[in-house]
Amino acid sequence: MKAKLYLIPTPLGEYAPSDILPAPVLERIAALRLFFVEELRTARRFLSAAGWKGHVEELELLEINEHTPREQIEAFAARLDEQDAGLISEAGLPAVADPGALLVELAHRKGVDVVPMVGPSSLMMALMASGLNGQCFAFTGYLPVKAPARREAISTLERTSARLNQSQIMIETPYRNDALLADLTETCRPSTRLCVAADITCPTEFIRTKSIADWQKERKKGFVIGKRPCVFVILSEAKDLKNR
Repeated sequence: MKAKLYLIPTPLGEYAPSDILPAPVLERIAALRLFFVEELRTARRFLSAAGWKGHVEELELLEINEHTPREQIEAFAARLDEQDAGLISEAGLPAVADPGALLVELAHRKGVDVVPMVGPSSLMMALMASGLNGQCFAFTGYLPVKAPARREAISTLERTSARLNQSQIMIETPYRNDALLADLTETCRPSTRLCVAADITCPTEFIRTKSIADWQKERKKGFVIGKRPCVFVILSEAKDLKNR
């Protein structure tokens, strides 16, 4: 019988797992001995706080990140013939904007049961708090690093948003948050709405939806996001298509 792969969420901020994760998730963590993790140090800290304090060294942790070659992940997937395992992301849900997605794909190819577990998702929490269209949305992930290509991508997303009445969700490396905000406010139409959702679930949580025109005013007043986890959501109106 093939093992099961459990997709285990982690808190988005510096919280004890028991403050965020439901009891069944904590019980499952306690029952597993094999974990696929994005970063060993933070995974050890999480597992210690989740009930393995003083016994983390008894666990087998296999690292999967953006540098792990496919061949290595395929070798890891073979372990699912032996025992149940957990997949852990650095924050939030594993396999969503996360290198662990390949392991999940391989698990399905092997006929392994994949079991998603309940936990926080910064993408969905940003969308639900944005006041933008939650019926039709798309997650774009990271935009191009180079400013000209990034602005072109923003223009394309805005047109798509207007044509489909579709919220467009994107993320950025924290140190480029304000560069992305600048490009959004300089590229999008004044009436397009933008939600900036930073430090979701943390004491410093900041979630605001404003028109681009209003965000331009905020930036002139000196508003900055800073280097913290942030989700951006835009929604443009169909009438704006005529003016692009």
